[in-house]
Amino acid sequence: MQGLIQGLRSCWQERIKLAILRNSGGHNRKNMFSRTGSVETEEKGLENITVADVLITKGEENVGSWLWCRVNDNVDDAMKNMAQHNIGSLVVLKPGDQLHIAGIITERDYLRKIIGQGRSPKYTRVGEIMTDEQNKLITVKSDTSILQAMQLMTDNHIRHVPVIDGRIVGMVSIVDVVRAVVEQQNGELKRLNDFIKGEYY
Repeated sequence: MQGLIQGLRSCWQERIKLAILRNSGGHNRKNMFSRTGSVETEEKGLENITVADVLITKGEENVGSWLWCRVNDNVDDAMKNMAQHNIGSLVVLKPGDQLHIAGIITERDYLRKIIGQGRSPKYTRVGEIMTDEQNKLITVKSDTSILQAMQLMTDNHIRHVPVIDGRIVGMVSIVDVVRAVVEQQNGELKRLNDFIKGEYY
């Protein structure tokens, strides 16, 4: 995780250096970003972007009923649902409980617990193979920063995390989080380029 963040920062810093050199004509501008001369941006800093911000950018059409299944559903139906919607996991809801999470089922669960053990997906219930609270189900809240979410995913070797605010409100993946980081850094780079060119004001 730290390697990924350091790699993104390093790439971002190199792009900034190139932009400064390209637009400054090679002149040294040591004090260009001093506190007294800094321009306040309208954008959030990377550390202030939350999981809620990521969910908003995904749009409502990506937070539909196909994101979850029930504990009593068979694994075959859950995997077909995932394949149909090109997703890697489903939130598993408690039976009869509206939007209260019981666990999560992922492609890895299917490979390890169905294919790897020679079980039939048609006769196995989702509740038998899902990751639940007893198996270290990892969740985040909507006010969790994306940097914390990324660290959590990397430390635990997971790609999908349910977002819980008393009930399920969505799901974020490592792809969503990395995309948010890249978009924020591209915006920051554009603002720096505009500042260097004098087009920021």
